[in-house]
Amino acid sequence: MLRKGITQSFGAAVHALGASHLTDGAVARSKRMMLDSLGVGLLGTRTDVFNKALRYSQTFVSKERSSVWGRSDIRLPPHYAAFVNGVAVHSMDFDDTWHPATHPSGAVLPALLALAEALPRRPSGRELLLAFNVGIEVQGRLLRFSKEACNIPERFHPPSVVGVMGSAAASAKLLNLSPAQCGHALAIAASSAGAPLANTATQTKPLHIGNAARRGLEAAQLAELGLEGNPAVLDLDCGFGVYYKDYSPSPMADAASSGFRWILEDQDVAIKRIPAHLGMHWVVDAALEARAKLESTCGGLDLGQIRRVTLRVPPSKYINCPLPASEHQARHSFQFNGCSALLDNKVTVASFSEAQIQRPALQELLSKVKVETPEDNHPSFNQMYCEVEIETQQGQSSAARCDTFYGHWRKPLSHRDLVDKFRANASSVLCAEGVEGVIDVIGSIENESECATLSSYLRMTSTPPKQFYGTRLV
Repeated sequence: MLRKGITQSFGAAVHALGASHLTDGAVARSKRMMLDSLGVGLLGTRTDVFNKALRYSQTFVSKERSSVWGRSDIRLPPHYAAFVNGVAVHSMDFDDTWHPATHPSGAVLPALLALAEALPRRPSGRELLLAFNVGIEVQGRLLRFSKEACNIPERFHPPSVVGVMGSAAASAKLLNLSPAQCGHALAIAASSAGAPLANTATQTKPLHIGNAARRGLEAAQLAELGLEGNPAVLDLDCGFGVYYKDYSPSPMADAASSGFRWILEDQDVAIKRIPAHLGMHWVVDAALEARAKLESTCGGLDLGQIRRVTLRVPPSKYINCPLPASEHQARHSFQFNGCSALLDNKVTVASFSEAQIQRPALQELLSKVKVETPEDNHPSFNQMYCEVEIETQQGQSSAARCDTFYGHWRKPLSHRDLVDKFRANASSVLCAEGVEGVIDVIGSIENESECATLSSYLRMTSTPPKQFYGTRLV
């Protein structure tokens, strides 16, 4: 059955939303998201997957040239700059996560910054902030068209589906497209959506974010040139509804009505403390607490005396990886992250290097792990928990449960910890002036006359680049 007017309502709202609609709550949260995304993106430019994406993208030329974060000497066509910077943001699975499940910022911010540099009139910081919020809002509304979307994904990676739509909406906003053109941008973007979960624990997963940023930007640019798609793409089960078994769309509230409210006002995002799939944060916090309890009762901890480690986690096949062989598999392994926390009393960026993964002590501990999936442990980032139980050869045991990790939307990082995370990540690439400049610009982005100032700081690299995983990547 055709549901009339839903796509048109989205196009009208994207066009009509203005700076006056921005609220203090949405602004504060979106600025945190922007700063965190830039930090993890800068760190991500030191990864192998980013460098491969960059080498590929450098084979294309264009009169329009946009910046590659952390590379003062490289410019790319805007859609390829969006692509490589999007890949960088998700290259270590260190970027923010929303509920229902997706990585909202990485698909939008790279597209907007690349587009802003290519426009004849440089947008202001407030225009950038508005377009960013529009892109986040569209993703949040699309995710609420399905109850299935509230669970840990089973078939496709959500940013590849809603992320490209958010990128298209944000880019359409920055291009000041008409209501009809905004709707067509969404329709065009819908034909570039989708990525199977089979590629999640591989180097291809970061491309899901890069492609979402790039394809959404391209969709808006094509719509600007007059290309049209189905004006009811969001209304139809054979349109955007193909991605969900229980698709039930509803119109987007008129921006001029009293019924409009940003979803970001009511639903915060999770900011990660470790570069791994969001589910890993529960198991790490529980493992650290279980270890501390055992050390307290035993007066110390001999990991060689551990007989068994039991993880009680929600059912999810793609993050149940008993013996990871690569950093990307390790980032999606309950077992690896739990054992790394027990072994090292911490999990950091360096934990996912090949040398750390292949350690004999870690491999031995992994062989002692048993995974259980209790019926009451729901596969939802809003409801799941993780329990870690350690049993020793001497019959001692220690258990801990994590219901909400620090950084979750119910327990957000403090501003200080968020800025410290950004500094730690960005300083691996940028000089001190660049790091502090980005912090200052994002902190007052709504007052910047030109958002180009931000791009200039993102190019202030340190000389030489700092070491990453013991290898300098160029």
